[in-house]
Amino acid sequence: MYEKILYTETMEQTASLFGNFDMNAAKLEKAFGVSITNRESDRSGGDAVIIRSEDSDSLLSAFSALEYLLSMVAMGTELSEQSVDYVINTVRSGEPLERFGDDCICVTTRGKPIKARTVGQKKYIDAIKKNTIILGLGPAGTGKTFLAVAAASTALRNKEVSRIILTRPAVEAGERLGFLPGDLQSKINPYLRPLYDAMFEMFGAETYQRHIERGTIEIAPLAYMRGRTLDDSFIILDEAQNTTPEQMKMFLTRLGSGSKAVVTGDITQTDLPFGKKSGLAEASKILRGIEGIAIHEFSERDVVRHKLVQKIILAYDKYERELKRSPEKFRVKRSGGDEK
Repeated sequence: MYEKILYTETMEQTASLFGNFDMNAAKLEKAFGVSITNRESDRSGGDAVIIRSEDSDSLLSAFSALEYLLSMVAMGTELSEQSVDYVINTVRSGEPLERFGDDCICVTTRGKPIKARTVGQKKYIDAIKKNTIILGLGPAGTGKTFLAVAAASTALRNKEVSRIILTRPAVEAGERLGFLPGDLQSKINPYLRPLYDAMFEMFGAETYQRHIERGTIEIAPLAYMRGRTLDDSFIILDEAQNTTPEQMKMFLTRLGSGSKAVVTGDITQTDLPFGKKSGLAEASKILRGIEGIAIHEFSERDVVRHKLVQKIILAYDKYERELKRSPEKFRVKRSGGDEK
């Protein structure tokens, strides 16, 4: 039997590490085939966390995961089910566990600090800080838009920019909003709701409304960007997979002096008409390697929603790979026996 010991500094750290009803410890035990117990320690004000296993590799993997989770607890990060799963999956994959979550991007109106929750998110935030144009590509639930809005709110508060501009293509209405009832705001609200929600989280409803009235925050459909030069602004283009190549070029060439642009989207979820190219997919190929432009790709491991979302994404990826390899397996037979 092999054994390793990890020491916590306080009993509160031990409680956070093990989780409610020892759920985190149980999850680690099941993942790596180890046993995890704790006892009082003479070396610190906390406990000795003892990991045992009959397999040395499993022991080292479990110790590495626990040590990393303890470092997160020491930084004041609350361990969620998703963060524990993320650390387990990263250790299993053999990838290095890099530090993340130690830099607070901003604090919401409810006092909640916004930090990176995965290594992919940390690299994305670093790319936003260091580059002028950032393309954030990846599946739903990876925090692409939310983190971009958090970075934009920090830039506005620090007077790094004079306004925030949020936009997305209203592709469901074909960008032709005239037939919808109400004024412009009423017409575009349903399509821009996710952006409103993120801004309310950062600023609160009253402060957000004041910024809207002053023009320091603007939310509008992509079609309204045409012909403008956007100086001293932090611009976010959301759902960019639904832009055409012409729209994407139009947007990117609006960038003025002192501005930064973050473009987010998932090229596997385009709502464009069949046969239409995605402007985001094309831009990610054309702009790669240009200084000042970063292209960051999230993976399913960066998903911070319900754990089933990761499994759904992996299932769809597997299906699409198999469809490309053997399309005949997935042909649907008509009632008469013919294939279609």
